[in-house]
Amino acid sequence: MTIGDAFDDSVAYYDAWIKIALPDYDTIFAVARDLLPFALDQRIDVLDLGAGTGLFSQHVLEKYPRARFTLIDVAEEMLAVGRRRFKDNIEQFQFVVDDYCKINFTGEFDLVVSSLSIHHLTDAEKRNLFHRIYAALREGGVFINVDQVRGPTANLEQIYWSDWLAKVRARGADEERIRESIARRESYDQDALLIDQLNWLVDAGFADVDCVCKNYFTAVFYARKP
Repeated sequence: MTIGDAFDDSVAYYDAWIKIALPDYDTIFAVARDLLPFALDQRIDVLDLGAGTGLFSQHVLEKYPRARFTLIDVAEEMLAVGRRRFKDNIEQFQFVVDDYCKINFTGEFDLVVSSLSIHHLTDAEKRNLFHRIYAALREGGVFINVDQVRGPTANLEQIYWSDWLAKVRARGADEERIRESIARRESYDQDALLIDQLNWLVDAGFADVDCVCKNYFTAVFYARKP
């Protein structure tokens, strides 16, 4: 099963599940929204990588109602949910079913976002992607990535995931959903260290690189193109 197939299989419950599976969902995305530096009436161009059902783009649209969006994902059914989500603003959206590691980003963007996607790439693919994102941004453009990070030691990794399991169960998570999530993690996740990803962003040319928010394995990365 491809990763696109795996996430398409979860489409019926994904949005509800992700708000349980990320116990800090509201905080994480509130921070991401607060980081967006543009004037509220600006018609920014936004690229959403691994966009899924469009949850991150929805947060951006709520702050920037004139923004224009390109959503890319390999999971066609997930993007179909996004099309329905944005039906009232559909003229502002373009949906691309493809692997963002294999296509050229056309045009120039003010903002590139991604959430819970880039950790599926190998380290070499992550490094290459950061360079390509830098090239796709206009001067002063911003890259915000909400993603998983690997614990720097085996003990910390165990602490991260034990905490996750306790929290999702406390929030009433269905055991079948937990098993499916763990299976996807074991099959597709390739988490990288926080420090490595910060260094790769600097190497790509970004300024003001930081992890501005972190809760166990979930991090919000910020990087600006000078």
